[in-house]
Formats: sequence, structure tokens, C-alpha cells
Amino acid sequence: MNDELRQHIIDLLRCGEELPREYARELFPPEKREYELVYYGKEREEDIIANTMAVPLQPISTFGRNGDENAWHNMLIFGDNLQALKTLLEYKKAGKLTNADGTPGARLIYIDPPFSTKQDFHGTQDQKAYQDRIAGANFIEFLRKRLVFLRELLATDGTIYVHLDYRKGHYIKAILDEIFGEQNFVNEVVWQRSAAHNDPYQFGRIHDVIYVYGLSSQRKFSRQYIPYDEKQLARFKYDDGDGRFYLLDNMAAPAHGRATPMRFGKKVLDPPRNMMWRFSQENINKHLEEGRIVFNKNGVPKFKRYLGDMQGALLQDIWTDCIMHMSSKVANYPTEKPEKLLARIITTSSNPGDLVLDAFAGSGTTLAVAEKLRRRWIGIDCGKLAIYTIQKRMLNLKTEIGSKGKPLAPKPFTLYNAGLYDFTQLRQLPWSDWRFFALQLFGCIDKPHKIGGIELDGTRQGYDVLVFNHVANPNKRIDDETIREIHSHIGKRIGRKFFIIAPRGVFDFQQDYIDLDNVRFYALRIPYSIINELHHRDFTALQQPNDENAVNETVDAVGFDFIQPPQVQWTVSAKKRKGQMFTEACLKIKKFESRARLRGKDTRGGLETLSMLMIDLDYDGKVFDLDYVFYATQLQADDWQAWFPVEKVGKKVMAVFIDIYGNEAREIIPTEQFGIERKRTKPKKRTARK
Repeated sequence: MNDELRQHIIDLLRCGEELPREYARELFPPEKREYELVYYGKEREEDIIANTMAVPLQPISTFGRNGDENAWHNMLIFGDNLQALKTLLEYKKAGKLTNADGTPGARLIYIDPPFSTKQDFHGTQDQKAYQDRIAGANFIEFLRKRLVFLRELLATDGTIYVHLDYRKGHYIKAILDEIFGEQNFVNEVVWQRSAAHNDPYQFGRIHDVIYVYGLSSQRKFSRQYIPYDEKQLARFKYDDGDGRFYLLDNMAAPAHGRATPMRFGKKVLDPPRNMMWRFSQENINKHLEEGRIVFNKNGVPKFKRYLGDMQGALLQDIWTDCIMHMSSKVANYPTEKPEKLLARIITTSSNPGDLVLDAFAGSGTTLAVAEKLRRRWIGIDCGKLAIYTIQKRMLNLKTEIGSKGKPLAPKPFTLYNAGLYDFTQLRQLPWSDWRFFALQLFGCIDKPHKIGGIELDGTRQGYDVLVFNHVANPNKRIDDETIREIHSHIGKRIGRKFFIIAPRGVFDFQQDYIDLDNVRFYALRIPYSIINELHHRDFTALQQPNDENAVNETVDAVGFDFIQPPQVQWTVSAKKRKGQMFTEACLKIKKFESRARLRGKDTRGGLETLSMLMIDLDYDGKVFDLDYVFYATQLQADDWQAWFPVEKVGKKVMAVFIDIYGNEAREIIPTEQFGIERKRTKPKKRTARK
């Protein structure tokens, strides 16, 4: 740190100003490495873990039952994955995140993060280059923060697969070396994602890369085999006369210890220089008796390897046999990956009963394959489209990889909200669950204690916290007199701050805090009122896409919010679209108004805040089964109308209107409102338990 910067920091502190974030590396320099990737905004790992908020997980629905409420339930989490990962880390520390054998942490993590593809800056070449660098640095740090948590969540013998493309893969490789250690790098897998195509002025870009790391050499690894090609099959050119073909294989391998001579019948032979014999003396004797060892004209022993005994060719680090064809898609999701690809990864690096985690769950391929291969799983995504796509996929599984075979009922899984909560459901929680949720919501430490005869629940930044028990005291209010009574008992025995958490409607005063003597008593209302002041950061909402091309954009939301359903006016009908011969069902959006709390302020918006419309054409009254999705840009281009086949409309249609903040309004529409006489139903065998 130079003298000028040192004096600047001193001046800022004297004036009571907050220091810019980028000064953290100057004040608390990270451990020096021989080399590292340096860029603007890079935080210390310790700060990432400490400053990330853990947000409570609110269960929304549980699908399926196993008769044991305490048994493991697979988890599907809607919310920003950084905050959800911090919460899962707390689960791991508490022993709630385990594999079937009881070991803590995820045995396998696979992530397919957004590839930082958005380019929306227009200007001079130099300006564009600068903007690209800034966007690149933001993306690298966005992913690095999550990788820090994923390392902490990984089991000691676990493996992580990070799926990237040519845009930022080389930068992330350097970051992975920093986080996991270069010595724990396992492979760079090249995956051919598409068939050859003609790109103008460049070689066809047809592959992605998958970086594989572990935490130690003890990681789980099962060799994989692929069928022999014609050239490999041609090597099995010898025939015993009984129809069994074989090749003659070397009996020596590179030496990794002392090379010991072995007896081959009456001969004692040394292995070739710098080599060792593959087999023990016992196995050599056994293979000689079986006639599996022959000698060539130079007297060198060779081993007969029969084609029928071989599993195939050993899989290498270039994978060309699981291309993503349109026919491979199960969910028809923009960034979907083939089930065969994930089956290979999951089989290689985990066992049945192991926990598999995907923090960018997308279409749910990882989760679906993990279910088929009898693994536990956790999936996280910040997109409502992804969550409903995964829900539908898990409830319509087939036993075989590639969505073939007989129907497969999944083991129980629970859908959670993380960072966007339904307050009406929270009020129905038992007291112990409400207390736990309230403490987590405001970043408090769960630490029951007593001061002056008053039972307190925890601390926040060193100050005492009381969670008001509205369940045991349904008619009791918190007013000015309540605060004065608390102050009279303990005001001289606490610090400058005291926090009371309660439902918003319990407080009889409007101000956010009351000052008595030198103590400020904060009213922490759920839903919140002074959240920015408490957490010293601007909260940002989850942004839902309004166009298919925006589905895979990076989302970095901070904090939490409460669901505020948008207001929608709509009409439905059955009519002919302009220029079409056949009648279709039509839903027209007449008015849309969203409400959200952004950066501490309530905001309202119109149709510009609509993200998408989702449709279940034959709603069974229990589970929303996604049939169609219409993005806002698509709806706007068609005068805010959604068209779908009239013959597929069942007894009831459910329409889900989602704003760009993740809030949704659900509307159940009887068939009669369309003016459709013929009704069609389809049986649905799925259950949801709230």
C-alpha cells in the first residue's frame, strides 16, 4: 500500500465514510500465490463466506410420501443459488446434509452455469472491449463466489464437474486451480455437443469443456467403457477355433515400483526395461494352465484377451458419443443437456445413495438422472420456468436414460422457496419453526438466554433479540408501553440496540424503532420494513426472463422479499386466429400490474414487468403440470394474446402469470368460459402435499 492510498483511507475513516469494497484486498491482502487471476472486484474467500446471507428455506409442496417424515427428502430450491448454498452449508454443519452412508456433504457436484454470453453494449471498438472486460470480471467473480461455497459443500472424497464453453473456460480454469488446488485437478473433458456445422470465417464450434476437480486422491471414480469401433474390433483377429476371437496383449506395464522377475513355466523372465509384469506369480501360473499365455517368435509372453470378456474401449477425455440432438431433448429447455452425458458423470463419480448437487439446475437433467440411478439430489435454480419444468419432468419420469421405458415414480422431494416467501403460509407454521425462520430471516444467532427474568432468543451483531410468541399470545399486542416495560426490566443490562421480531400486524406503532434513554428498540416486522438498514446492503430481486434468449443470463440477487401476487385482468375465448382456418383457444391479457419491494422501496409496474405466462391445459386441482410457456416479448408481438390447441383443453385450465421478480398470480379457468362444448380429460397420477 502506497502512502497516498494510506492517507486517503485515513481521511475517509476520520470523516465517517464507508470504505470502497475494492480496498479490502489492500487492507487484508490474500495469501500470496505463485500466480493467480487478478481482476477488479475480487473478494477474499473469507469475506465471501462471512458476508453472504443465509436465507431460510420455506417448504412449499412435498411430492410423494415414504411414511417417514424424518427420512431424507430430495430438494428442489427456487432462489438465488449463492444464498441457498450458504444455507445448505449451515445444514451440512448441523449434520442435515449427508449421503446415505452418513458421510457429510455432496459426493458429486455438477454445474452448468451461464456462459456469460450477453453482449448489449454499442460504441467504439475500444469502448466495447472495455465493457466486455468489465462484464467478464463480473461473471468470473459471480461464479467464483459460488465455487467457494461448492468446495465447502463437497464431501471429502467428492468430485465437482464444471461445464463451460470457449468464452470464459480458460479464466475459470485458473479460478478452479486457486479454489480447489492445482494438485486436485483431475481432467479437462472435451464434450462434442453438436454435429459438424459450417461457421463462416472460423472452424466450427462444436464442443464444450468440463473441468473435473476433487478434494483429494480418495475421490470416487469408476472406469467407464464405450463400444469398440471397427478399427478396434479388427485387432481381435485371432480365433481359438471355437468362435472366440482374441488379441495378444502386452504382459508388461510401466513400472511404479521394483520390477520383479517372474517364472513362466520353466523360464524365469525379467520384464522389459523400466517395465513390470502386470500379473502376480499366482495369476501367471493360473493363466498358463488356462492357455491364456502364449509366446511370440522372440520368446516374449503375450496374454490372450477375448472379445467376449471385454467391456469395451476404456473411455478417454474426449466424448463424442452423446451429442445433443433435438431428439435427445426431454424438457425442450433452451440449455438442456442430454441424459446420457449426466448418466456418465453420475455413474463415474458417485454410488447409489450418494448426494448429487446441481446449483444451476435448468431443465433438471442432473436431477432426473440422479433419480433414475438411485442417488439423492438437490437442485437450485432462480428461474420459475426452470422450477416448473423440473417439477413436470420429475413427475413424468421414465426408467431408462433418454426418457424411455416404463413410468418411474420418484422418491419424495420437496419444493422450497429461498429468498421469496409466502407470508400467509409462514403464519401457519408451528412456533418452533416460526422462531427458527424469524432468526434466520434477520441474520440472528440462535442463542436462547435470559436477562432480568425475560426469555430471549438470540443475538444479532452482538445485541439481544426477542422473537415474540404470537402463537401462544394470539391477542397480545406490542405497543409503546410494551417497549417501556421491557426497558424498565433490562434497559440498563443491554447494549445500545435491542431487536423484537414479530408479524407486522402485531405492532401497534408505525415507526421502525423507539429510542429510550440510550437504547434503540427495533421493531423487525415480518414482512420487513427496514431491511436495508439492518443488512447494510441494497437488496435486489430475482429477475425472471421475458424472452427465451434471456433464460440463461446470470442472476445475482441479494436478500429476500415476500410474495406479492400481481393483479391481472384477462379474457378467454375460442376463435379463429387472423389468417387461420381452425378454431383455437385464446387467452388475452387486458391488464397486468406487479408490486415489489426493491432497494427498500415499494414499486409498481405494468405490462413491462410481465415475464411469462404458463399454461396447464388440464389442471387436476393439485399439481400444476406445465404444457405451454409464452414469454412477454412473444405475447406483446401478438397483442398480448396466447393461443393454444382447443382440442387439448380439459375440464379446467390453470394460467400462471409471472412477473419479472418471481411473483405469480394463479387463475383457474373452467372450460365453459372458453365457450368450448367438447371436454377432454386426461388422468393424472401425481400427488402434492403442502
